[in-house]
Amino acid sequence: MKTFNQIVEKCREGITEMFPWDLEEFLEQRDNVLLIDIREPYEYDTMHIQGSVNVPRGILETACEWNYEETEPDLVQARERPVVLVCRSGNRTILSAHMLKDMGYQEVISLKTGLRGWCDYELPFVDIEEKPVDQDTADHYFADKTMPYQRGDMDAIIKLLNGE
Repeated sequence: MKTFNQIVEKCREGITEMFPWDLEEFLEQRDNVLLIDIREPYEYDTMHIQGSVNVPRGILETACEWNYEETEPDLVQARERPVVLVCRSGNRTILSAHMLKDMGYQEVISLKTGLRGWCDYELPFVDIEEKPVDQDTADHYFADKTMPYQRGDMDAIIKLLNGE
């Protein structure tokens, strides 16, 4: 059995990754980049990179093809354009980039460190109304909120099970 991280590392082979500061420059230099945010709609609605298109990971493959309810025409037609994938931490985009490459996309890039890294570099976000999101709000949103029992802390799991 493989862990999530092992699967991501295996898929990382052959995937182009780009750090946030390089992506900022890449977006300024290239006018035909398709920026796809593969997070869930509630994540995207809270804050996203302006100009990105939300195509959740769960429907990505059908969004890449015609004749599905999820079809995203810009994505279907982007097999020869640069497609940059973004998610929260940069792991889901590795899996997604691997799939897009298998589906014939020629220039697929994963945002290394994800939107957390974008936030750490203090690059701009907008909300669902395309209004700027202030840095403190972004910092709070992307802060690690993993609970001890989610980290495999057995003492925390036992306390939780005992109602403590």
